[in-house]
Amino acid sequence: MGLWSKVHAEDHRLARRAIAWGPPWVRSAAAVVEETAEHTKLWCAVAGAMAAWGGWRGRVAASAGVAAMALAQLMSNTVAKQVAQRRRPPPEWVPRENLEERPASSSFPSGHTAAACAFVGAVTPVWPAAGVGCAVPAVLVAAQRVHSGAHYPSDVVGGCVIGLAAAALVRGAPRVLRRRLM
Repeated sequence: MGLWSKVHAEDHRLARRAIAWGPPWVRSAAAVVEETAEHTKLWCAVAGAMAAWGGWRGRVAASAGVAAMALAQLMSNTVAKQVAQRRRPPPEWVPRENLEERPASSSFPSGHTAAACAFVGAVTPVWPAAGVGCAVPAVLVAAQRVHSGAHYPSDVVGGCVIGLAAAALVRGAPRVLRRRLM
């Protein structure tokens, strides 16, 4: 068995275990996490609060977070999902209540995770305390995407890489523009 086959098999094994794991209250809590993260509602609300009550630092962090999140969504949902076209975990692995709202788009990468990691990755350098606070729900979002059966673990890792790349691009853009304009 080649290295790629081993990685693929382990990805599937971890997904099956994560989907099957946990008592009923975990599924209820995961549903709340999923609802708040849907359509980036959570991150937009956090950005609004940061901008309203965080002063100059909050406004800069919120702007960077929203810009990185938008770029990550573009990169993951518009580009990477169209190229990858990966099937989601099989329906027989997933509890019935999670199948109803499962997206039909490509499994790779996780757009929810890309948005979460982009937001955290852009906010943290500007306002470290807020970034640490945002990291907790970001990890919960990533874990929930696997636990709900919407993604494989490698989809979440791919989403995280895309999100952090988007944050790095947003953080680096002002320096590049300054160099070009001067």
